[in-house]
Amino acid sequence: MFELKKILSSLLMPLPALLIIGFIGLFLIMFTYKRGAGCALTFISLMGIFLFSFQPVSTPLLKPTERAYKAFLPVEGTIDYVMVLGSGHTVDADMPPTSELSRNGLMRLAEGIRILRMYPGAKLILSGYAAGSSVSNARMMATVAVSLGVTKSDIILLESAKDTWEEARQASGFVGSKRLVLVTSASHMKRAMTEFKSAGLQPIPAPTNYLAFDNINQAWDRFTPQAKYLEQSERYWHEQLGRWWLSLRNTLATEPGPVEAATPFE
Repeated sequence: MFELKKILSSLLMPLPALLIIGFIGLFLIMFTYKRGAGCALTFISLMGIFLFSFQPVSTPLLKPTERAYKAFLPVEGTIDYVMVLGSGHTVDADMPPTSELSRNGLMRLAEGIRILRMYPGAKLILSGYAAGSSVSNARMMATVAVSLGVTKSDIILLESAKDTWEEARQASGFVGSKRLVLVTSASHMKRAMTEFKSAGLQPIPAPTNYLAFDNINQAWDRFTPQAKYLEQSERYWHEQLGRWWLSLRNTLATEPGPVEAATPFE
């Protein structure tokens, strides 16, 4: 089920979906007599790619989702755990560990470490499964965290949970009523908070890795299609699909498979 979900969601992202529509249009133009329909589909494909790569369209789509929660500010009292959600990595001995993490993952980890240092005695929870590689995302983040000065004994790993739904339920098993700061990308924070609250936790949000900004003054940057704006549209659509999947899963009341317990980093 997890693999099928990932395949379908990948194909439904704006770029691959619009490219499929465009190729269908070209096929109709080149190999059938339905040239009118083919031209229409090709036009839809090209116009869709243009609009989703256009800042006046992409930023208004993503910004409300990113700004649902404000950036983390110091809170009174103690913090027991700072949890950083996983976000992909690669394993390549020719690169430094910081480059092996995805951009999202590195931004999340940096924010988690920043918050961790505000609260002596807090533990850093790192999550993320291996995704077919030889090292889990949680362990890769832990390696980077140690290289940045975090003590190994302060790190807890969740290496088997594959998505936010499983991460939330695995974390709830040992966090309980203790104070937890949740770190993830700003675009993902709204859905992550919903998932963690449904698991019985009340985390303090700490969004990071903002992508959508309005204060772009150069006309050539604002009004020309660019890949970074297409990324904004894809982040918005990814979260929209995630919310629909969450509603469907809650309706079906499906349960995850067995999830391993959290382990200390050694």
